[in-house]
Amino acid sequence: MTNIYKIAGLDLPHIDPNDRLQRILRSALPNYSDSSSQQQSDYWNAKFFNLHQVKIFQQASVAEQSAILKLTNRSLLEESYFIEKAGVGYMAKMVLLAETVEERMLYALFTADEATHLSQITNFLPELEPTNSNDPFLSLLAEVVESADKTVLLFVLQVVLEGWGLSHYRRLAKECRHPILAELFTSFLHAEARHHGTGTTLFNQISVAASSQTAILDVLAQFLSMVQVGPQNVLAAVEQVKGHLSRSQKIQILEELDTQTHSGTRLQILRSLMRGASAQAIVQALDERGAFEPLSPQKCVY
Repeated sequence: MTNIYKIAGLDLPHIDPNDRLQRILRSALPNYSDSSSQQQSDYWNAKFFNLHQVKIFQQASVAEQSAILKLTNRSLLEESYFIEKAGVGYMAKMVLLAETVEERMLYALFTADEATHLSQITNFLPELEPTNSNDPFLSLLAEVVESADKTVLLFVLQVVLEGWGLSHYRRLAKECRHPILAELFTSFLHAEARHHGTGTTLFNQISVAASSQTAILDVLAQFLSMVQVGPQNVLAAVEQVKGHLSRSQKIQILEELDTQTHSGTRLQILRSLMRGASAQAIVQALDERGAFEPLSPQKCVY
């Protein structure tokens, strides 16, 4: 993905921890603290991922269970890291697209929020690779950030994804077994609410052009299709540790993970975020495509 998505900056490297610029950054960050000495691999337990219901996990050795949980935990943290990383670039872009002084001021403050969140999440991710190009959601996110259509940016990234982030971070905080990380995700909620509220307010003030609606539908259809197929990252973690899984084994694991309930709950939350007169046609078109319907385990296995 190198240099393809410049604004999202998913491929931007980190400088040496001892670099002078790093020291200046730390002094500028509010309430900076290094939590790296408190890292662990089981911030969220097997029940959080519904792995306690999966037979192959139950029958695995303690070492294998630990390895699976390490992968699923790291996947959640990496996703948060890359979202916040893209958020810094997105908010900086919106500073330039602002149409009033107040809007520009808000987005400048939001850029600082995302930079702070990125720093805090980084503390919990040692030896982090600078890119995650194999993740289709992150690739889609980076592609959207590059859009020149402000209507698309507001609706997809702030109305839908920032709104989803509120629900997601609230659950991560509630069920996290590490007090400092739980408190960290809780602290994100106030900023995420402001970001979401601003996006909703600005979107509801504009008229959605046909071209913008088409672009929004295309992006959201892709995103919702990723939600429809259930917890693929959990399935991938099991396969990475246990070795190749047959189609029937994958279907059984997804059934035990209760994939339709998992996806259905998330799809309804996402649908509920698409409120307001400007969004009615978008929701109706997505409904007609069946985009809010979770898929059966059989349809979730490629």
